[in-house]
Parts: sequence; C-alpha cells; structure tokens
Amino acid sequence: MTSQEIIQKFNLNKHPEGGYYKETHRSSGIIKNENLSDNFIGDRNYSTCIYFLLTSDKFSAFHKINQDEIWHFYLGTTLKLHMIAPNGEYSFVLIGNNLKEDEHPQFIVPAQYWFAAEVIKKDSFAFTGCTVAPGFDFNDFVLPKSTELIQLFPQHSEVILKLTHS
Repeated sequence: MTSQEIIQKFNLNKHPEGGYYKETHRSSGIIKNENLSDNFIGDRNYSTCIYFLLTSDKFSAFHKINQDEIWHFYLGTTLKLHMIAPNGEYSFVLIGNNLKEDEHPQFIVPAQYWFAAEVIKKDSFAFTGCTVAPGFDFNDFVLPKSTELIQLFPQHSEVILKLTHS
C-alpha cells in the first residue's frame, strides 16, 4: 500500500507535530488527578493508542509529553527517533523491522523527553502506532519553537533546527 492509501483506509488526520494520526483506543478507566504526578492537570484515561504515519517529506517535530510513549512499527521503512533527555543528553534509535541492523519494532520514549522522528529513506513512509499511559491529553503536549529548544540545549541546535516547524 502507498502512504495515501493508508491515510484514506484508516481515515488519518494531520497531526500538529507532523505526520498523520487517528486515535484507535481510549480506555474507559479513569485515573483521578490526585493520583497523578504534579505534571498533570485533570484526570486521565488509563491509556490511549493511535495509528501514526510519517512520510519522508513530513517529520514529527520535537515535542514532549508527561507520559512514557510506546512506539510500535507496522509497515514501511525505518524511522529515526531522536531524543533529548531532560539533562540534555542526546540519543537516537532506529524503529523498524530489520532486526539484523539493530532496528527496534517497539521502543519506549521516557516521559519528559523531547523527541522527534523522521523517515530516513527518500520517497517512503513509516506506519506505526503509539501507546501512551496514562492516556494522552493535548494538555500534556508541548510543541516548542526551535528558539525555545535551542535555548535549553544549544549543543543540539543542528538537529533541533532540522526537526522543528518554527
């Protein structure tokens, strides 16, 4: 299938960070705010899950959330997931199904890490899923401008400029 066929088949919408998504699950169970860390305002579902598709011409810009985010690889080509830890340490992981090349079909981005993703093969796409617990809420989503992130991590300005929208 092509990326356009997948977008149409699963009725994916544009995501603010880049790429396309559709929520596929939001648990009915609720975690009350008083049982969550101070990073959260309001109650959260136990977990949420989305389909997420990136193309080689649409990256996922650096952002962070209050929860761990589990990435699942389904179809397409390798994703490079860039991360900056709260202490400023940069790392990346390859998400895909080529296990001989140390690609990971599943990977967990820790809570409070800044992260971005890109498809590394030209004219291709990666179809993935993302699971978040406690469940995702846009109140937990921070999408910084490049200048804001560079102010925090000037040593990573090259990758930040490459993978932010402003």
